[in-house]
Amino acid sequence: MDPTSRKLLEWRKKNMDHIEEIKERISQLKKQTRGLKVISFFTYSTHFFYDSSSESMIFGSYHVQNLGDRPFIQPYICLKISPESPFHFSGKYVYKDSIQKMKMSGAWERLNEATEKEEYWLRPSGKDSIEPGETLTFSNFQLKWTSEQKYAGSMMGFTYGEEETSGIAALNNINVSGTPVGREEKSNE
Repeated sequence: MDPTSRKLLEWRKKNMDHIEEIKERISQLKKQTRGLKVISFFTYSTHFFYDSSSESMIFGSYHVQNLGDRPFIQPYICLKISPESPFHFSGKYVYKDSIQKMKMSGAWERLNEATEKEEYWLRPSGKDSIEPGETLTFSNFQLKWTSEQKYAGSMMGFTYGEEETSGIAALNNINVSGTPVGREEKSNE
């Protein structure tokens, strides 16, 4: 075999090996997108007051979206407020033994104690799964605070389910910090 034919044969073999490698990677990617794929994220708007006598607030929703091809069973979420945060949390949730549970449509059930102010474990009432392509939303919660001094706080979200017991972190967090008007000059003196 002449050198040119040998080079051509080597090139074809490398090319075929490369094509097989690409096919294998495509196959792996297809396997990764099959089955369970869940993402979660916050949407929110802020309303700030820069004087210490008024209350600032965030209006938010936490969304859980099933991008997979099978149901996400027994969904529940944890909304976690940072320690030392100035936030006061409120939302459309009820406690397990609450009489309001039947009256409040779209309400979620709080799973942990009312005395816990940093973590809110919630599950949707009357909803046992999120179907493929469906989004489940804990909507219209509020974070309120007054800004008497410098402040900083954040909220993180985690999604859990029957097959996801270690939790899936939200794609984004809510982070707020600030100094009330007039306080900055006093702290520099």
